[in-house]
Amino acid sequence: MLFSSIIFLFLFLPLTLLGYYLIPEKYKNYWLLFTSLIFFAWGGVSETVILIISIVINYYFGIAIQKYIDTKKSYLFLFWGVTINLLILGVFKYANFFVGNLNQILSVFEMPNLQQTRIALPIGISFYTFHSLSYLVDIYKKKSTAQKNILDLSLYICMFSQLIAGPIIRYSDIWRQLTERVHTLSKFASGTQRFLIGLGKKVLLANTFARIADDLFGGNVDNLNAPTAWLGIICYTLQIYYDFAGYSDMAIGLGRMFGFEFMENFNFPYVAKSVTDFWRRWHISLSSFFRDYVYIPLGGNRISERKTYTNLLIVFFLTGFWHGASWTFILWGLFYGIFMVIERLGFNKILERIWQPIANLYTLLIVMFAWVLFRADTLAYALSYWKALFNFNVSQNETNLFFSFMDRELVLTLIIGILGALGFFNLFKNPIQKLSSSTAFTYSFNTVSVLFYAFILIMSSMYLIAGSYNPFIYYRF
Repeated sequence: MLFSSIIFLFLFLPLTLLGYYLIPEKYKNYWLLFTSLIFFAWGGVSETVILIISIVINYYFGIAIQKYIDTKKSYLFLFWGVTINLLILGVFKYANFFVGNLNQILSVFEMPNLQQTRIALPIGISFYTFHSLSYLVDIYKKKSTAQKNILDLSLYICMFSQLIAGPIIRYSDIWRQLTERVHTLSKFASGTQRFLIGLGKKVLLANTFARIADDLFGGNVDNLNAPTAWLGIICYTLQIYYDFAGYSDMAIGLGRMFGFEFMENFNFPYVAKSVTDFWRRWHISLSSFFRDYVYIPLGGNRISERKTYTNLLIVFFLTGFWHGASWTFILWGLFYGIFMVIERLGFNKILERIWQPIANLYTLLIVMFAWVLFRADTLAYALSYWKALFNFNVSQNETNLFFSFMDRELVLTLIIGILGALGFFNLFKNPIQKLSSSTAFTYSFNTVSVLFYAFILIMSSMYLIAGSYNPFIYYRF
């Protein structure tokens, strides 16, 4: 079930909210857990069984880690808990990748190939595995205590608002909210507004860019010249931002509706002045997770320069591999790791001194070239697409192809999308807050706001009813 679907917007969510606010306080978590399991089971009952098994395993490992805290047994339970979680993720997400690569090696020696597995990738397994890892590690590091109520732990791991595509919520950040959160009308209203903003980003912007990006990346790359290829990568750059940032907005908004506060996941990444800065702004919950649970335990930058560079490459190798069982994802991660090392070698000091728009352009070009790797199915396709970006031969067919995409809807969406991604609309935030002291202005602004959010809901619903393109990119991770 997608957040941006008619059945979620007008059936599942209203019934969930109605039940949540009608039942007594002590049963609210159980109602949220029940609806979360329904939400997850919508994608497959067998996948729900895997999720429940994972929760039970982590519940008992958490209890054991807490029981033997500050002893070797605690570390052993942590080690085996982390290992089992990673094995579950490895079997379901990476088995076919390893079999396929092993078969290529076997074919060199003319040995019989292994049969590919028929294991399907459970939705959201990468995210709820990281939630489980956070739970175990945070107990071991004494950032929180083990959850004695398995139902509350289940809610943390599989709450529908952030189960499928994040943001990655650390147990230490939310464990108190499981029992002590506050519900207010202002928080609910803020959550509703945030959800609708995310819905608009997804349905009205990301879905429009997706149609163009999929057509251009899904066709014959030899038919693309520079203008058309650049149009494709610009659309994909905006699509993946508004798709994932939109989902994060909806997840954060839903959390507030139920009294939770989740961490921010994006901070205008396309205005970054370096690759390092970009990863402070993009998918913040993932980059901070790898920083705190992988990079720092490896030694971070506290040892030698060479070890620091190695740690960066390891982290970005894992970042790429986490996104998908494919060499293009691994190369995408290492691509960023190499530029992180280059900047740490001293290039970041140059970026700090040069004119800011030049630093922004450098970063944006690196990011866009990286998105080609991320979107391509093979390295050969990525190389061909990069080549097309510099193909300045113009034929009538290529010109017609370019202008066939540039209709009024796309041009308007591109203008809004680019301005929004660069933070233009955020410039009005402070002036509006200063004017909010005026009663007349506040009344007028609130009226306009209600009409604006109603417009987003109505337009998004119309697009969805019309059957517009509507998958979430990060659902497959």
